[in-house]
Amino acid sequence: MRLSEICRTGAGLLLVTLATGSFAQSWTDQYPPAVNHGVSPYIPEPEWLQPFSEPGFAWGSHPGLFVESPERIFVIQRGELHVPEPLPEGFDYFYGSVTGLSALQPPAGTQRIMRNVIFVVNDKGELIENWNHWDHLFEGTGGPHKIVISPYDPERRVWVINDGHQQIHAFSNDGKELLLTLGIKDETANDETHLGRPQDIAFLRDGSMVVADGLTNSRVIKFDQNGKYLTAWGSKGSAEGQFDAVHSIATDNQDRIYVADRNNDRVQVFGPDGAHLATWPELNFPNHILITANQDVWVSDNQPVRIIKFDTEGKRLFSWDAHGNAPGEFGELHEFGVDVNGNWYGADNVLGRSQKFVPKAGADPMQLLGLPVPMATR
Repeated sequence: MRLSEICRTGAGLLLVTLATGSFAQSWTDQYPPAVNHGVSPYIPEPEWLQPFSEPGFAWGSHPGLFVESPERIFVIQRGELHVPEPLPEGFDYFYGSVTGLSALQPPAGTQRIMRNVIFVVNDKGELIENWNHWDHLFEGTGGPHKIVISPYDPERRVWVINDGHQQIHAFSNDGKELLLTLGIKDETANDETHLGRPQDIAFLRDGSMVVADGLTNSRVIKFDQNGKYLTAWGSKGSAEGQFDAVHSIATDNQDRIYVADRNNDRVQVFGPDGAHLATWPELNFPNHILITANQDVWVSDNQPVRIIKFDTEGKRLFSWDAHGNAPGEFGELHEFGVDVNGNWYGADNVLGRSQKFVPKAGADPMQLLGLPVPMATR
């Protein structure tokens, strides 16, 4: 049974997959023979991000984060969830710390308040900014999906995917202004002005952008730097250039476009004009793609959670498993990033937490994520 099928059946069964080793083993067996598969070269920093939820509540699902710098790490979460009373044994500040609880699909009737949806912390996990004045944009939805800043944008606008309302918002870097919105609220269509459950956004060197659109639509859309529609490609299916759940998108320094074709268990690569260049098969539910400064391509696979390093030609270079709910593990690694000190950070869509990792002493540099693509100077 695929995770997508498990999710549809409810939270209880979903968390069984986290707690039952036989499920994890069966998922592992679906992978091709491991190439350079090993153990994580990082150490988790326990309880790095301390919660600031209202009393009686815990963070909801953490679908995304973006590392602008060690001083500014953006985190998004899908509203606060009312925790059970009395607190279950083993509760450890995050909703998914208790077996049987999923921040992504809490039990029916659980109170969810769209509060503290976008906030900024530093590399010590200290709260720096709270953008709760934008919480209202996500009312009536399951919350935001991903958060991104273009490395080529000197204004460093902050893009937040609001897939429940069929929109993508661009905010000023200080969070004071809503500068641009793509898509029409609560309207879905496959045309030049609408979106269909958009999932991610990435940027080319000339400032143009490509949108992973999405779960309802099955296409990639290209816009200019001002949000004007340029072109689109893709349709529902499994042939080359087709998609089934366009979940993540990334670009390299040659303007090649990498798309996580999630339900087809693959990554597809395109030129800047949409020409199909390559297909990387034999993945299992790829959720996010990160391309680092030295042009390594990192993919978070999620059945079970596995972090995989590729080169830009699709050769697997290294991987490690990270499935579970212990420190350093994930229910679903949904978005991740790295800072200029070589630490990486990951958002957990199921357990409802974000984590920080530091390199182990003596770790092989070839197994580390490396450094981020440099940000444009403000």
